[in-house]
Amino acid sequence: MMNLTKRLFFKSICAGMCTPLLSLKAFAQEVYKHRFPVRLIVPYPPGGAGDSIARLFANPLGDALKQPIIIENKGGGAQIIATEAAAKAKPDGYTLFFASTTHGIKSGFKRPLTYESMKDFAPITLVGSTPLMWVAHPSLKVKTIQELVARAGSSPIYYGSAGPGSGGHLAVELFKFMAGIDLIHTPYKGTGPALNDLLSGQIQLLCTSPIPVLPFVKSGKLQALAMTSAKRSSIAPDLPTVAESGYPDYQASLWYALLVQAKVPLGMQQVILDAATKALQQPETIKTFKEQGIDILNLSPSATEQFIRAEIDRWTKTISYAKIQVD
Repeated sequence: MMNLTKRLFFKSICAGMCTPLLSLKAFAQEVYKHRFPVRLIVPYPPGGAGDSIARLFANPLGDALKQPIIIENKGGGAQIIATEAAAKAKPDGYTLFFASTTHGIKSGFKRPLTYESMKDFAPITLVGSTPLMWVAHPSLKVKTIQELVARAGSSPIYYGSAGPGSGGHLAVELFKFMAGIDLIHTPYKGTGPALNDLLSGQIQLLCTSPIPVLPFVKSGKLQALAMTSAKRSSIAPDLPTVAESGYPDYQASLWYALLVQAKVPLGMQQVILDAATKALQQPETIKTFKEQGIDILNLSPSATEQFIRAEIDRWTKTISYAKIQVD
């Protein structure tokens, strides 16, 4: 597939020397007409928040590309397994990467990686973001952030995350630093396994996307404590934020971006961007994302790059001064 893409791309350039350059639309149709499935690598196992959001996005994206999209879940390894696979993929436009907050966090830890978060990827668009929700098992007997802080000093509290270095992990570690409390980290290979253990009471606390936990909050199986956004979220307007619970400087969120291997031809990147934009502008996509508490951003490639660089800088500094460790 890589040779096919290169051949068509250079054909379009050569044609432009004597005739108008092939339009991006024509180029996409030429490349994608063979209808090879497009892989969307997702750094989560099935069933978690990130996986759910990726699937919500994949359907309209596939429609816009007029291509079947196959979700390839590669959870575990603190998302490094998935990121490495995406970085090493053929630059043919047939492999996309659904990056998340962790992509901007990993660079802050002093551990060797086989890829570079910025150099090895080309940004397509920042798809959207969502605040996190702090939820507790009823056995913890806390209903607010203030009660959690008071309870933390009396006996050990175990919290779960989607993995070391994940957005939920860093959100809790940042709060521990600001509140001066101790919470014991139990990392999992995705939100799904962590949520299962929270529901069974094996851990007591989780900070994650509202998507997978809201049904259990509404049924009374979990207790919502607060949201991590600066302002109250439309998905849970009666739930206070951590900021208004006594920690005004606290804020955290999960974001999701569509990236490709850095050497994917610019023409193909534009085709994918056009399809992503079309997908995110569909009324059904807007409605579905809003119901899940996701703010659609659809930033340009340059704005997405600036955003990710700023996230890397922010979390690198946070990890350093809060002395956050990867388990």
